[in-house]
Amino acid sequence: MSPLGFGNRADKEGTNVLPKTLLLQLATLLLWSGAWVLAKERSDAPDPNSDPVMQALGHGVDHLDGASAPATLQHRGVRYRIEDGDVLDLQFQLTPEFNQTVTVQPDGYITLKEVGDVHVEGSDLPAVRHAIQQAYGKILANPVVSVDLKEFEKPYFLAFGQVARPGKYDLRGNTTVSAAVAMAGGFTTSSKHSQVLVFRRVNDSWSSVTQVDLKHMLKSRNLAEDLSLHPGDMVYVPQNLISKVKPFVPNPTIGTYQSIP
Repeated sequence: MSPLGFGNRADKEGTNVLPKTLLLQLATLLLWSGAWVLAKERSDAPDPNSDPVMQALGHGVDHLDGASAPATLQHRGVRYRIEDGDVLDLQFQLTPEFNQTVTVQPDGYITLKEVGDVHVEGSDLPAVRHAIQQAYGKILANPVVSVDLKEFEKPYFLAFGQVARPGKYDLRGNTTVSAAVAMAGGFTTSSKHSQVLVFRRVNDSWSSVTQVDLKHMLKSRNLAEDLSLHPGDMVYVPQNLISKVKPFVPNPTIGTYQSIP
């Protein structure tokens, strides 16, 4: 008998060989141990679906402006949302005496004839029309009203940093980063062409940051990397290293030179 208590048999060279049943038991034990360890690691790993930061990285968001807020990403092609200062033109087909032009107040309300205030900020035009119909439904039978956006905040982009004319510019048509820099007067001598940053607000709590290497793009003559701007984007051109250290470099003067005898 062996020290383990199992009966061994000798092979032709005299080496002790474990029975097949014992080998099968050991292999099964090893498989179960490995499965348990793998399940334990998976249970301890963070769930990416429960982490807003992981969700943001999965959607390509580079920078967060408040990670404690829920990750609610906006989609392209959404309807325009009414903002304060917008002007709405209301036309009643059956009761033209209620036709009126209203301006959205800073608190987000509009004041309607004979029915009072209705909150419209943040709503699209179909939702505003429905809210107005409900308000006039208290005094009119089945009111029919059309709502037109007469004046609104025009799409814009911001250009800051090392550009000749920083400021706010109208966004018309397909405007790229290089076009935005040109509209802002071009680069200054202190600009860093290779690290132009585009800040894009995803929602009230999240923003993305994209770096565009305009220096490489223009040198390679490949405009595929020229990012198209969205309304509200901010283009920031940082300062290059040479211009940062230049103020601390002493300027040579006449007194610093000595005459050679």
